[in-house]
Amino acid sequence: MPSEVWRELAPAHDPLWSQGVFAAMERGNLGPEGYRYLLLRRGDETPAVLPLCLFPELRLDDVVGPRERRLLRPVRAMCPGLLRMPMLFCGHLLGQGHVAAAGPLPPEAVRLLVSAAGDVADWSGLGTVVFKDFGDAELALLRPELERAGYFVTRSMPDTELRLGYDSFEAYVRALPAKPRRNARSKLRKFAAWPGARVEIVEDFAPLLPDVLALYEQVMDRADQTLDRLDTSFLTALADSAEPRRALVAVFEDDRLVAFLLCLFRGTGATGARIGLDYRIAHEARLYHAVHYAAIRLAIESGCTHIRFAQTAYTPKVELGCGLVPQSYALTHRRPLPRALLRALLPRALDAALAEALGAHADLLPASVAAPPPAPAAAPEKRTSHAPS
Repeated sequence: MPSEVWRELAPAHDPLWSQGVFAAMERGNLGPEGYRYLLLRRGDETPAVLPLCLFPELRLDDVVGPRERRLLRPVRAMCPGLLRMPMLFCGHLLGQGHVAAAGPLPPEAVRLLVSAAGDVADWSGLGTVVFKDFGDAELALLRPELERAGYFVTRSMPDTELRLGYDSFEAYVRALPAKPRRNARSKLRKFAAWPGARVEIVEDFAPLLPDVLALYEQVMDRADQTLDRLDTSFLTALADSAEPRRALVAVFEDDRLVAFLLCLFRGTGATGARIGLDYRIAHEARLYHAVHYAAIRLAIESGCTHIRFAQTAYTPKVELGCGLVPQSYALTHRRPLPRALLRALLPRALDAALAEALGAHADLLPASVAAPPPAPAAAPEKRTSHAPS
């Protein structure tokens, strides 16, 4: 896909939507069997792109919460095939979902994209179709056409976002409420007192990849969900790509890498994409907070207006000053009976996992977004096509 087309359509301040990230995903082995891109055509123009991820072997117990996984353990032991849910994800495997477009799309254009996603699912033998982690504002525009096509909407795990605008990291710390401010200074002191501990911002992190992956695996071994899993091919391709700007916030104990946060930058946005920790000393040395504070400092110094973090560990991120970014799934199945079962059972399971993950912070998440009234129909678009990048 021409880079100038991608730059025009993709969200300008979301680093995960840089074309280099998608190219690295295609080269890596993150979980999907393959990727497709639905291209909406209008004459010689491309007004919109919808990325797709194909998961023919997705297991339900790999993407639900720990409570649900415990309940499904006997099923996995006796009838593992029952947990296999071939899925087509629409949007972004690693970040917030979007239809990449220069502006709002008319209903007929949305209808074409939704219909074409169903076609790809049929051709690929994938029964379940998911518009993954779409924000409220965009979902409100898509929802009438999605519901017309048989989709239902349920909350997914929110992102966390820290709004910036501080002159310095010290100004950010001073602006925190009293208790988080005291905690921040205490954790910074404890990290600084750890023997041999230091933070480095590493632009060329390719030589560190073996250690990076070892620390990342420690985190993934403790993760509640494992939809995607970064590998050497992905990280190597990302390190070699021209965009986005990236930096590894690296913590060393003497010469040993003990923590990292992979940070990406685009426009005025930053993302702390993935983390790795040496759990041998993670708690005592305050490694989690050390990499996040260093990432916030780096984002401020880079002129960013916000930095986003992943969909986990909500308590420490709320203490950092992050707000919750509501996101939702829109789901359907290509056959009526499985669709009815999904609609009856899946929202409750996902709501329970969400409540368990948010804990005391559930009240920070707004209510589900309501669908707007249908907009007037616009002139028809040409038929959608799909093609690899």
